[in-house]
Amino acid sequence: MKKYLIVGAGGFIAGHLINKLKNEGNFIRAVDIKPNEFWFQRFNEIENFTLDMTKIENCLKMTKDIDYVINLACNMGGIGFLENNKAECMMSVLINTHMLMACRENKIKKYFFSSSACAYNTDLQKNSEIDGLKEEDAYPAMPEDGYGWEKLFSERMCRHFYEDFGLETRVARFHNIYGPLGTFDGGREKAPAALCRKVIEAGLNKKKELDIWGDGNQTRSFLFIEDCVEAIMILFNSNFRDPINIGSEEKVSINQLVTIIEGISGTKLKRNYQLDMPKGVNGRSSNNNLIKKVLKWNYKYSLKDGIAKTYAWIESMYSNRSNNDFVKFTKNNYN
Repeated sequence: MKKYLIVGAGGFIAGHLINKLKNEGNFIRAVDIKPNEFWFQRFNEIENFTLDMTKIENCLKMTKDIDYVINLACNMGGIGFLENNKAECMMSVLINTHMLMACRENKIKKYFFSSSACAYNTDLQKNSEIDGLKEEDAYPAMPEDGYGWEKLFSERMCRHFYEDFGLETRVARFHNIYGPLGTFDGGREKAPAALCRKVIEAGLNKKKELDIWGDGNQTRSFLFIEDCVEAIMILFNSNFRDPINIGSEEKVSINQLVTIIEGISGTKLKRNYQLDMPKGVNGRSSNNNLIKKVLKWNYKYSLKDGIAKTYAWIESMYSNRSNNDFVKFTKNNYN
């Protein structure tokens, strides 16, 4: 039986990953700074801990008698959160640094770090019609301020812990992962969940309009959570050590994303463009040539199919708003 430690276990991606690993018969130790009742998915049959993983002593404790570590912990959210919490985002570097130190001390067999497309050079992302970003486009370094710098620095730490100490590391650059069982309100939600929520609320409130941050022409690619979890484990079980994109190549503008959601909901809304709100870079999407070549992986879900599943889940949450889970998925913190 393989023994996994999942860090950031209360989060969106981690919940789906734990469910997969648990169902495959693995031993799971799960840890998050959030109390267990605020975890997006909870599993009583695994070990669950509430600890601050910026502390080295907690990292050492959690990695004892473990084979593999998957670190999905960080302070992050949608563009509004990232723009206004840069110091808090950068503090996540303590988690990765102390986890690497603990993995070396406790002789962990392999360590996974979740990086981000925010690590890419922002000078390449000024045009909304940009081609997909290739892994080498992270250098020369000019990542997104705050969150992106933390991710790029932590990638280098993984590389040097392998080069200097022989610790096997794997690094994935995620491109906008979305799907059910993730936050959809409160400030940390990503664009697909936020826009699904806005369309649903417009219908409930009998409004015929929704707000869009920026002009709606900024482009992104979005990857459905089931594809993401599959790619994580293919990468983790491979021999590939360099950072690699895990994303979709289906690039859309925010306006096009709204049109997809309107089609699913059967509505047509007036769009109010809020040009003074954060919108991020003009263009960012994934180039999957490397992951197709070295890992033989490609995503299965089209954006339309993934958004349909996401919309249906968020709509179901609004149908049962008295449920405690509604608060869990909409609060921006647990205090």
